[in-house]
Amino acid sequence: MIKYPNMDAGDASIVILSELFPQAAVITTDQADFSVYRRFRSQKIPAIYP
Repeated sequence: MIKYPNMDAGDASIVILSELFPQAAVITTDQADFSVYRRFRSQKIPAIYP
């Protein structure tokens, strides 16, 4: 949350879960934020935007 000051606790927990389960994709409608967030500092989080 230090790297992304506007990140809320819910988004931070999803980023951490994506690090724990790297094969899983995140399903979200928040394309503006999850296109910017990175896991392991450099990897884009695989996301599905319905």
